Amino acid sequence: MKADPDERFEALYEAHHQELLAFIRRRSTIGDAEDVVAETFVVTWRRIDDVPDPARGWLFAVARNILRNHERSHHRQVSLRVHLAGHSATYSPDPASAIAGRTDLARAWNRLTDAERETIALTAWDELTQEEAATVLGCTKAAYAVRLHRARRRLLHLIDRTTSGGRRG
Repeated sequence: MKADPDERFEALYEAHHQELLAFIRRRSTIGDAEDVVAETFVVTWRRIDDVPDPARGWLFAVARNILRNHERSHHRQVSLRVHLAGHSATYSPDPASAIAGRTDLARAWNRLTDAERETIALTAWDELTQEEAATVLGCTKAAYAVRLHRARRRLLHLIDRTTSGGRRG
């Protein structure tokens, strides 16, 4: 027997709203996490019959895609303002630099590619399983495992280089 769509949506909302909000807040530089999560649940409601079980990875993938759209839109707006005003865009620091007391980790984290940071963050910060993280990134579980291994290995290598004084200019 299939669950009532209203009940399924409410259960998904109750189970995943807070963790999706935290997921987006950690990644958003433009402060619209609540809007992104709301849009995620609009998509969920519209596609309730297409939402897989378990839905966690699917929800994170939808939220990530919506965040990307919001950030692209934000960047277009900033670029337009800069163009119209004739001023350069202001720099907003990377959240990784806020890691207190761990400058070696922050330096290494900042030297990772966006893809490497995202791969590690899905497991370390968002506590997604490899299967869920693979769903978010749109790849197989095996491909995600390889990406995670390589990203962790590179992060450890970069930490080792920064703590041993082997920095490059």
